[in-house]
Amino acid sequence: MSGNYETWSSPLSGRYASKEMLHLFSPQVRASTWRQLWLWLAEGEKELGLDISDEAIAQMKAKISLTELEFELVAVEEKRRRHDVMAHVHVFGQAAPSAAGIIHWGATSCYVTDGADQIIISRGLNMLLPKLATVIQKMANFAREYKDLCTLAYTHGQPAQPTTVGKRCALWIKDLLCDLRNFEFALKNIEFRGVKGTTGTQASFLAIFDGDHSKVEALDEFVTKKAGFDTVCDITSQTYSRKQDLDVANAFSSFGATCGKVGGDWRHLAMIKEIEEPFETDQIGSSAMAYKRNPMRSERMCSLGRHLANLNQDASQTYASQWFERDLSDSAIRRLNIPEWFLCADALLIILDNVSSGLVVYPAVIERRLMAELPFMATENIIMALVAKGVSRQEAHEKVRVHSHAAGRVVKREGKDNDLIERIKGDPYFESILEELPKMLDPKAFIGRAPQQVEKFTAPGGPVDKAIEPYKATITLGVVAEMNV
Repeated sequence: MSGNYETWSSPLSGRYASKEMLHLFSPQVRASTWRQLWLWLAEGEKELGLDISDEAIAQMKAKISLTELEFELVAVEEKRRRHDVMAHVHVFGQAAPSAAGIIHWGATSCYVTDGADQIIISRGLNMLLPKLATVIQKMANFAREYKDLCTLAYTHGQPAQPTTVGKRCALWIKDLLCDLRNFEFALKNIEFRGVKGTTGTQASFLAIFDGDHSKVEALDEFVTKKAGFDTVCDITSQTYSRKQDLDVANAFSSFGATCGKVGGDWRHLAMIKEIEEPFETDQIGSSAMAYKRNPMRSERMCSLGRHLANLNQDASQTYASQWFERDLSDSAIRRLNIPEWFLCADALLIILDNVSSGLVVYPAVIERRLMAELPFMATENIIMALVAKGVSRQEAHEKVRVHSHAAGRVVKREGKDNDLIERIKGDPYFESILEELPKMLDPKAFIGRAPQQVEKFTAPGGPVDKAIEPYKATITLGVVAEMNV
């Protein structure tokens, strides 16, 4: 049997995340980014006057990607040395022998480990942001389409003043816009570690440049620009502060919570049969109950969202537990956490895209549920109409109260439809306002400015449009994200 079925692998890689995100966190990308960082370091040092040959630079450039054999050699060397970075230095030196003596010159391990992490985090955020913008645009289109479709709102889990299907969707969009902003903030505020030495003092680089502070600063700026960052961190220890990781983790945690909220709403709407996620022709909802249409996408979204929402606790504790200028208790947990932030968020965006591309709305069910409750909600308007006809407000209130409670008993105890309006029509006391009843029972009289709010929120040049403007060239409305399983 193939070894693929004999060892555990993360469901994030086997079931949920995209191929491009899995590739970003592959050993090849990580190791080749280390080599790229060593190349930039050597190029900068050579440009600033250190004795590094053209042949050394050329050989390093030619060996940025690792072969399978090189990964095997690294594994052997790491087991021997118990040091992953030095294992890679050794194997890179074998691949580029003219550079063997200058690879990692002046640097400490965190030059490549932290630098690569920051590069990969930046790339990952740049991959997620267009996906999130696409989801927001698809939801905005849905909100506009259903901005006028009246539906029951719920507060405390109980029927409340009606809203519209589109307005409820706008609530989801509003929260996703917060996540878009949080990811953008996290990306913008990455300060590259650069070349800082063993405790952040740059002493090793000051030594190799014979005390020339300007050359040390120039090298720091050189590798920062090469890595694609605008800002080099001015103060670090051996590592960049793990507070920076915590800020990124908090953005992911907030997004995970949003997915839990939206997924929960979708599940409740499916439960009351008003809106459903897509359900494929050959999809099976239950192994036992053949009729079931379980909202498995939304349930998965809630599950993964819960996991992502809690990962910032690891980042918080990792930051808080670092001793002085650095200790290695951050290493193993970051190897686990950082990929999981991105793979989990990527999986969630696939679900969000897939579901928002095909939400199924059942207007007849929505109307039936709304009209079952609307008579109770119209009672205040009925009382006010009677008062306008000269009837005592207290007397009208009592009449309406008695009929409302009687109708409620019919609904709850007998399981019949709400007959409040029929009771009012049959009571001569209400004869003076009967012609006004249809207008009072029009759902649109209860939804306030919901359609106008949605229109303004999602219109060209509005808040949604402005937020996703930077990503419009990459938004793919005609493509539905495909789930692996």
